[in-house]
Amino acid sequence: MPDLRVRLAGGLTSGLATGVATLRGAGSERLRSAVIGDEGLSPDELATEADPGLFGPESVAWRIHADGAMFIGGLRSLMLQTLHPLAMAGVAEHSDYRHDPWGRLNRTGRFIGATTFGSTPTAETSIAMVHRVHQRVVGTAPDGRPYAANDPHLLLWVHVAEIASFLDAHERYGDGKLRDAEKDRYVAEMAEVARRLGSERPPESVRELDDTLRAFRDECKAGDQARDAMKFLLVPPVPTALRPSYALVSAAAVSSLPRWARRELRTPVPPLVEPFGVRPAALALTRTLGWLMQPEHDQEPR
Repeated sequence: MPDLRVRLAGGLTSGLATGVATLRGAGSERLRSAVIGDEGLSPDELATEADPGLFGPESVAWRIHADGAMFIGGLRSLMLQTLHPLAMAGVAEHSDYRHDPWGRLNRTGRFIGATTFGSTPTAETSIAMVHRVHQRVVGTAPDGRPYAANDPHLLLWVHVAEIASFLDAHERYGDGKLRDAEKDRYVAEMAEVARRLGSERPPESVRELDDTLRAFRDECKAGDQARDAMKFLLVPPVPTALRPSYALVSAAAVSSLPRWARRELRTPVPPLVEPFGVRPAALALTRTLGWLMQPEHDQEPR
């Protein structure tokens, strides 16, 4: 695995200026296409005043999911999810992430956009599609245990890894801080998506979220599949023009992981690198990235 300390020390400072300049220039459309895909939600799929969707424009979900920090949160969640051997086996054996990493990212981004900013039928259609795809994701993990992507327990793990990551990224790198009550409200809002997907009882407050993550600790271990996925997430086939920006996002994602997760994944972060190296650079970058989410919700509900 690449030495994270070398990457942080050698690339972050110069990468910030290069990455921001790239995003403001011709590279911005390439990044938009890579992350969101060529097709976002159509106007007919968006929430309206008559049908605000699952959450509506006054929700905390709209605020968090429209922020540029979601790019860091999304990558952090993928890293964290690798630590459950059964969830990781499903990805390793049924996902084409090595050959089509941007396609998987596009689909994930569309799901978040559809369930957050889409109308109720748009959200329900997207959830039903994911459920159908999950029906085919079954098998046996390297340790001999069976897995199924629609297993309510595994769905809960994926859910809490995502929500914890989105919250953490917003707190560190997002535009404006959330009050404790808003954090609890966000966890409760997102529980609706988890229930519709078939998850075990999802947490509805930050305290319940933390408790659920702690309960999963004994099930988490970084095997060969997890470490292979982590290597890929750190150095994916990113176009040259986007590498400085991606280096910042990946460094921010790694440094924000819980210590126990970094130990398992063998990605130590030297003291003071996050507050004095990663965070200032990532904050500047996420401010530039924020506009990428605008096509999903920048107009007021009709």
